[in-house]
Amino acid sequence: MGQQTHPAHWPHTHADLAHLVLGLAHRLQLPESWRRHHDDRSVLTLFVVANTAISMVLISAIALLTHEPFVFPSLGPTAFLLFYAARNPVSSPYNTVIGHLVGVVAGYLSLLAMGLQNASADLTDVTWPRAGAAALSLSLTAGAMVLLNAPHPPAGATTLIISLGVLHTLPQMGIVMAGVVVLVLQAEFVNWAAGVEYPLWRPSTSRHDTPIRR
Repeated sequence: MGQQTHPAHWPHTHADLAHLVLGLAHRLQLPESWRRHHDDRSVLTLFVVANTAISMVLISAIALLTHEPFVFPSLGPTAFLLFYAARNPVSSPYNTVIGHLVGVVAGYLSLLAMGLQNASADLTDVTWPRAGAAALSLSLTAGAMVLLNAPHPPAGATTLIISLGVLHTLPQMGIVMAGVVVLVLQAEFVNWAAGVEYPLWRPSTSRHDTPIRR
């Protein structure tokens, strides 16, 4: 391994992730010899890989049991943000839920504006109305996230999933939001287990000074 550095000297996202892993090691009472390597990049990588995999397995299991489209592309980047940069404001429950909700609403309004609310996706034949719906939905999503101070980049993918007709019915849009809530609940549990003061809703105003609870 290369030279180790203390989490305090890492970029903020790496430092947050290292504190999260250290908190979990403490909660699980792992040996001190393991904890001394909590800032090892390979351990942090394993943590992110494990949690994103668990989140997708969980969502996929719900999809299989309900036969509903709980698995959709924008959940992937959301899962990465929640477990790589949990204390970054864009990863807070508020930003995550409101960002995706904005994306869903903007996508549906764009479908209505272009008269496509009852049209399923045909991505091999993009029409002008479909292109217009995609452009309108993305611009509405970006503007609303700024207005509401709820930036969450994966929501841009969510609105395109709706406006391009991949998921276009109201029940499907409800399922999209249910999937997002499941991920947020997982993030809440993991951060609680690690003793990290992950916000219950709004982003912390002093995330870089937030201590690990013991």
